[in-house]
Amino acid sequence: MTRRRLYVLTISLLLASGLAGCGSSGQLLGSGFTYKDLPVADGSVVAGDGHSILFKGSPLMLSGTGIKVGDQLREVKLTDRDLAPVNIAHTAGSGKVRIISVVPSIDTKVCEQQTHQLSEKNRGLDKMVELITISIDTPFAQKRFAEEAKIRNVTFLSDYRSADFGKAHGLFLREPHILARAVLVVDAHNVIRYLQITPELAQLPDLDEAFKFARSLVTTG
Repeated sequence: MTRRRLYVLTISLLLASGLAGCGSSGQLLGSGFTYKDLPVADGSVVAGDGHSILFKGSPLMLSGTGIKVGDQLREVKLTDRDLAPVNIAHTAGSGKVRIISVVPSIDTKVCEQQTHQLSEKNRGLDKMVELITISIDTPFAQKRFAEEAKIRNVTFLSDYRSADFGKAHGLFLREPHILARAVLVVDAHNVIRYLQITPELAQLPDLDEAFKFARSLVTTG
């Protein structure tokens, strides 16, 4: 086995187990999902080539053309759960505020909680904005997850083909071929108005802050 393949395999195994980072206490909501006491990231890193995030203290390099607040969302195609191509700039919620939650893999406990929080703790925002989850998981895995989690108010989009979304926004981790953890709030004109890329991959983004910012855009808009 080459050193590169061994590295990818090691990181993949760590992601499957280590991203859990969960405590023992939790809150059970109507969906049946138990919320754990997971750490929430403070601050953000810069997207794109030359920058990095940490995974349990070890650096992982970001890849692609970095984005920042004030930039236009780039027009790249992802794949929905029915295998249809979807341009991220022209989803069903185009023309209104959108919250885009980016996760490394929905089959890890941190990503699972991030996605449930997006769906269940937005306090009615899902009636006014589009909620989107993006990962490199296959569309089949995303569809299974949504059905098992009973999540119906989130648009799931897959970047599994070539990681074009990750590369176009500087959120791609070439090793081990996953996306960084991030949350974006995009306004009705596809301008990125809020962005957090968690400095540590095993920490949740501050979705409450993203919800608050999105609500302010809806109110003033």
